[in-house]
Amino acid sequence: MQTHQINSNYLTFEIIENILSENLSLSLSENAIRKIHKCREYLDKKMAESSEPIYGVNTGFGSLYDRTISFDQLGELQKNLVKSHACGIGDEVPQEIVRLMLFLKIQSLSYGHSGVQTVTVQRLIDMYNTGVTPVVYELGSLGASGDLSPLAHLSLPLLGLGEVYYNGNKLPSGEVCQKLSWNPIELQSKEGLALLNGTQFMSAYGVYCCLKVFRLSVLADFIGALSLDAFDGRIEPFHELVQLIRPHKGQIKTARRITNLLKGSELINRPKAHVQDPYSFRCMPQVHGASKDSINYVAYVFEKEINSVTDNPTIFPDEDMIISAGNFHGQPLALALDNLCIAMSELGNISERRTYQLVGGNRELPPFLVANPGLNSGFMIPQYTAASIVSQNKQLCTPASVDSIESSQGQEDHVSMGANAATKAYRVLRNAERILSIELFNAAQALEFRRPLRTSPFLEKFVAEYREVVPFIENDTVMAPFMTKTVEFMQNAKVNVPFEIMS
Repeated sequence: MQTHQINSNYLTFEIIENILSENLSLSLSENAIRKIHKCREYLDKKMAESSEPIYGVNTGFGSLYDRTISFDQLGELQKNLVKSHACGIGDEVPQEIVRLMLFLKIQSLSYGHSGVQTVTVQRLIDMYNTGVTPVVYELGSLGASGDLSPLAHLSLPLLGLGEVYYNGNKLPSGEVCQKLSWNPIELQSKEGLALLNGTQFMSAYGVYCCLKVFRLSVLADFIGALSLDAFDGRIEPFHELVQLIRPHKGQIKTARRITNLLKGSELINRPKAHVQDPYSFRCMPQVHGASKDSINYVAYVFEKEINSVTDNPTIFPDEDMIISAGNFHGQPLALALDNLCIAMSELGNISERRTYQLVGGNRELPPFLVANPGLNSGFMIPQYTAASIVSQNKQLCTPASVDSIESSQGQEDHVSMGANAATKAYRVLRNAERILSIELFNAAQALEFRRPLRTSPFLEKFVAEYREVVPFIENDTVMAPFMTKTVEFMQNAKVNVPFEIMS
């Protein structure tokens, strides 16, 4: 099995996608081991030479920062922290996101500013490599003192506590550790805090959503171009001259892609009886493009975050400093995730409007895209389904980041609510995927009523691949299975994803 070495090299979305898609194992580079060891050695020396209170190292936590803890209780303090903070509830976090949390926690601890033992980081790597995935719950983080509760559940297996998934089964952590001959980690000073402080819950959701929405944004252009051609739309609004006098990068990119997608189409090039298309077709560069620009901003934020140290206090061995600050605060992520919700929601919003136009009986297309309407309801209700999902997305786009609730007896008096923004973004992503799949279901159906004329060679190939899993609908049938198959088709479609963040 190939291995990805954890080191100080800049981490990108493309690297993460490669780790996930190739199922790479992880290992610590010599440089990372040296940094982790150096920081731990410095902290141990500092504790031995000084009785000064250091937050979370020899003091209590949160509003208990003024309670001093004796030297012989420092390990117990950290163990108690992990146990007491494992207060998650609700639905379980998807295992693929938990694995991302594990990876991102390992990456953050490897920079040598957290004071953890090498053995602790290595156990997290062992968990990742052997497929031991902690059970983590969606609800419980305020997104400010780090993602305390989710990260506590992520860390419980280090102590032989909590539950994990292993070989497809949900089992007590202690049972799995025993099978693997893993002894519980004896946490040292500061380690529990290093494990629990951090933004890896929000970051994992954000990275996951970015990786998926990179693809979804491209697919939105594919499907939008197909709908435009099936609707007998006009190509002029996508002309480069139009974009250059309003040169937003996403707008230019969208117009260029849709123009290229439709090259060689008989439909797009035939004379038109109408001089304008509805906004949902004509304004794809502006709407899809604005979402692209927002996605670009969100990707920029998360790329910075996954290359950061976000626990507290932060240790600087070379400067002989231990600083208690606020890198665990999720405000940058909360704002970005709220923005991402809106960007994804709008890709779905305009998609449903195109679906609505396709089933409207306009431009020589039959009502509801069925040859014998009346006896058949055809594609009437898939549009209803899309509309209901669009409405739910609008509700989910209420920003989480504008909220804050005081906690820890006033010591933590402003929180980001970024964890709620993260779980909302995941739901909006899935919903946008479903809405676009319904548009594809409709657009492919509409295209058949344009025969023998053909769309572009690229889109004909795309539709032919789709037809291998979803047929043309002649008469009324149960539609739900075909809608599900369309979602699966989109998830598996080969898409050349531009991972780079636009400068």
